Amino acid sequence: MYRNEIKVYDCTIRDGGLMNSSKFSLETVRNVYSSCCEAGIDVVELGYRNSKKMFAPEEYGAWRFCDDADLFKVIDGVDAKGTKIAVMQDAHKAFEEDVAPKNESPIDIIRVATYVKDIDKAIKLANSAAKKGYETTINIMAVSTAIERELDESLVQIAKETNVCACYIVDSFGALYSEDIDYFVKKFSDILGDINKVGIHCHNQQQLGYANTIEAIIKGVNHLDATLYGFGRAAGNAPTELLIGFLKNPKYNIRPLLDVIGKEIIPLHEEMNWGYSIPYMVCGLLNRHPQAGMDMMKIPKKDPESRNYAGFYDKMAEEDF
Repeated sequence: MYRNEIKVYDCTIRDGGLMNSSKFSLETVRNVYSSCCEAGIDVVELGYRNSKKMFAPEEYGAWRFCDDADLFKVIDGVDAKGTKIAVMQDAHKAFEEDVAPKNESPIDIIRVATYVKDIDKAIKLANSAAKKGYETTINIMAVSTAIERELDESLVQIAKETNVCACYIVDSFGALYSEDIDYFVKKFSDILGDINKVGIHCHNQQQLGYANTIEAIIKGVNHLDATLYGFGRAAGNAPTELLIGFLKNPKYNIRPLLDVIGKEIIPLHEEMNWGYSIPYMVCGLLNRHPQAGMDMMKIPKKDPESRNYAGFYDKMAEEDF
């Protein structure tokens, strides 16, 4: 699928940071960033710009805050080749004053993640960042659980009150199927008034993250999120390397991605348990937050309860009913 309008956002450090409290070494972050630049990735999301008033710095790594001083260390001496830097603010965990004016920062794009209930906070953060000179996106999380009227009202607000470059469909629970992607892409593009303002961020609880990203591309979505080797919370995300292979655009070069996966990501995978598993599949199937699955995955393998999948399914199916 070849379209010049397509922009690939690699979210490895940001989404993967949910598995290790953002505790990556500077060397790892530099290697991921430089490899993405060499590969021609359009945007690299290097972590969160969340508030130190809400997250204790002694409990989280530097990439939960992405101080400009740390980001300057990441990019020092690296040929960006046009690759932009993004960070994410959670609407309910960040403040306007956490972001400096663009001329003082290496950041290009502020991405605001929000639940529908916090859309007013998200719009305030996005508009503040835009006034400071940044490109902005709003990423609507857990869209599979949103009340339709509230989602529609949120999209109308975004269309009327912001000038974001993209508004993202985020399948946080990995619950969506291809027909759901079609539905949300049409809804977002109709209300926002421009298919070029629609983005997609898929999770892999049912092994559909990559397939659903392709479905969004087929329907005209041009802002695409992915992570190296699918590194992300619980079952992870659509893999960047698979996406680059599918796009067949000569501006992208897959080899640097394969190199950094072997050197940096696979060793992390040996320490952290992300990717498809039955507990995560159950959460996706039932449209539940993956935290319960993550808790089950922490049960020692010698404990028979770690494999009590039917019992886990029954418990999850009964919740909230």
